[in-house]
Amino acid sequence: MAHIFLQPNNTPIVVANIFCVGRNYAAHAAEMGSAILETPMIFLKPTSAIATEAQPIALPEFSNDVHYETELVILIGQGGNNITLENAMQHIAGYGVGLDLTARDIQAKAKAKGHPWTLAKGFKGAACVSKFIPSNDLQNPHQCHFELQQNGELKQRGDTSLMLFKIPYLIHYISNVFGLSEGDLIFTGTPEGVGKLNSGDQLLLNLENILTAHFSVS
Repeated sequence: MAHIFLQPNNTPIVVANIFCVGRNYAAHAAEMGSAILETPMIFLKPTSAIATEAQPIALPEFSNDVHYETELVILIGQGGNNITLENAMQHIAGYGVGLDLTARDIQAKAKAKGHPWTLAKGFKGAACVSKFIPSNDLQNPHQCHFELQQNGELKQRGDTSLMLFKIPYLIHYISNVFGLSEGDLIFTGTPEGVGKLNSGDQLLLNLENILTAHFSVS
């Protein structure tokens, strides 16, 4: 099923690729015992992983330790290859807030064996995402806050000024390595404070108090 979001001019845009950035906040890398890298760590999720507020999060049966990772999400409105740093921000149609769900136990086993993380990161519902606001509505994406409350308790609070790789560089880098297409999503990385999801959890995501999203775990 194609997942469609509206661009600022209210024309539909179909999600193409889902790019995710790992280890983009130093404190999160530290809490995971991971090294900081010299270039962005990029991994992909299939579009079948997308979940919106309209559907509850179904935890996969093959994992006993699914974690939330709250992130600023970028919606690409204009694709391109070899996008320059100076022009990168012009390619953004909107911003949202999302959850990069991770089957941590499965990921740990994959890491230990040197295997890909696809099962741990790409299962159905593993890319939860809010609606999107037009890019102009987020006054300073380079210094904005987003957060997650789990059952009314604040669990994560991110500040994009702490990103190791900033938004223009991520767009520049991804466009050079993979190419970017209209409808691509970029999950820009999670701050510290990741934790386990449980059946019955109520999750509230917030971006700068101008965009919220509610997800329930079945």
